[in-house]
Amino acid sequence: MGHITSENILLVGSTLLIAGVLIGKTSYRIGLPLLLIFLLVGMGFGTDGLGLQFGDMHTAQFIGMIALCVILFSGGMGTKLSAIRPILVPGLVLATAGVLLTALLTGVFIWWLSGMEWTNIHFALLPSLLLAATMSSTDSASVFGILGGRKVALRNNLRPMLELESGSNDPMAYMLTIILIEAITLGGGISGWSVAGQLVMQFGVGGAAGILMGRLTIWLIGLYRRFGGDNAANEDISQASVMVSILVLGSVFLTFGLTTALSGNGYLAVYICGIVLGNTRLQGHRAIARFMDGMTWLAQIVVFLMLGLLVNPHEMVSVIAVSLIIGLFMILVGRPLSVMLCLLPFRKISTRSRLFVSWVGLRGAVPIIFATYPVVAGIEGAGQIFNIVFFVTLLSLIIQGTTVISSARALRLVDTDGQEDEDFGVELADELPTSLQTIVLTEKMLAGGGHTLKDMKLPERSLVMMIKRDGRYIVPNGSRRLMPGDHLLLIREDE
Repeated sequence: MGHITSENILLVGSTLLIAGVLIGKTSYRIGLPLLLIFLLVGMGFGTDGLGLQFGDMHTAQFIGMIALCVILFSGGMGTKLSAIRPILVPGLVLATAGVLLTALLTGVFIWWLSGMEWTNIHFALLPSLLLAATMSSTDSASVFGILGGRKVALRNNLRPMLELESGSNDPMAYMLTIILIEAITLGGGISGWSVAGQLVMQFGVGGAAGILMGRLTIWLIGLYRRFGGDNAANEDISQASVMVSILVLGSVFLTFGLTTALSGNGYLAVYICGIVLGNTRLQGHRAIARFMDGMTWLAQIVVFLMLGLLVNPHEMVSVIAVSLIIGLFMILVGRPLSVMLCLLPFRKISTRSRLFVSWVGLRGAVPIIFATYPVVAGIEGAGQIFNIVFFVTLLSLIIQGTTVISSARALRLVDTDGQEDEDFGVELADELPTSLQTIVLTEKMLAGGGHTLKDMKLPERSLVMMIKRDGRYIVPNGSRRLMPGDHLLLIREDE
């Protein structure tokens, strides 16, 4: 690009978005995570590809911050308290102590590796810990994208545990990154009491602000709907839903900004604010959720394309060997050891479940975004840190991201019976006291002669709306013969 103009930015940006979406469609065929495809597309258009120049770390950090707020809030909205209640404690332990242990184990290993004569990295202990801290959290966008994009149910409450961990562990990694940058900048002059105080402050203010802003957002939604008095009833429903969704989006950024200004953790506050809204019965809840889902996908696509443009692949060549060693250590040793230690007190969690949680330590956009902080802060060796983090992220998405479902099947953790989270594209008004449920019929359910709807015993206060069989939709009637594998869409009256 000879000249940076508004027209050129729109031209390049739209081309990247369209190319990313079209190429991303192939992810289902080749088995690569969708977000990895966007990352590779960004690299293909970047300096070593088609030659687009983008190296502004400040801008990248700002865009990443906005995207992460949207992603975490949307993840919070999709987190149901009823689902995470049984695994709340182990999930939070993994999100805090697990991140800390992963950073310590990996940081000490990097420090040891830096002392080897053959290696080309020479980090002291604090920079080694900083490098590890940027990669210590699992990436919510990657985990939500893979688990949400595949219609696979997991046993033992594993999906809510992994989503809770990935959605709530970014604040811990962020705090470790900021504290270590401060320690390096001050020449190591930071005490353990100071670190503990900052952690308490960040978590305390962040948690309280998230709850309060969630309640405030609910009040603002009610206030908007009351504006205009009787005339408000004449407002177009779709317009009202859109305006409320925009109000919620504004509240997301207000939550982050206010919490950060109060020395709390904005990312934690945004996630908790999402949980508060997601578990409150709101008029237009589904419309808000759809709006935020669209914003989340746009945020993920933009940030992965941007990070792909940001990296210069030729600069990673010199750190491929050490990055490979560090990445394999995190995947095979650091993450599994920290998970095993954190879950040691929870005896009800099976060994197979622990192994699966250990494997789903996906890295993604968050570590790369956090790796921009040392660069912006002017830390010595920050360029190497960024390139190593980028390579380890690619390695994680390729190795772990492509084997999440297959590893679940190998460990016999896929739930082949029961219900799927599918609504056949049918939506109900939020005001109706009803809900949708999908049942997948098995041989056992049809045993005893219950091969028709009139002979089948359905849950109380429920009615079959539609049958799905081999991709076809069938209108039900009492004499319709049912077969194993049929998906029944039920409408149920809420108690």
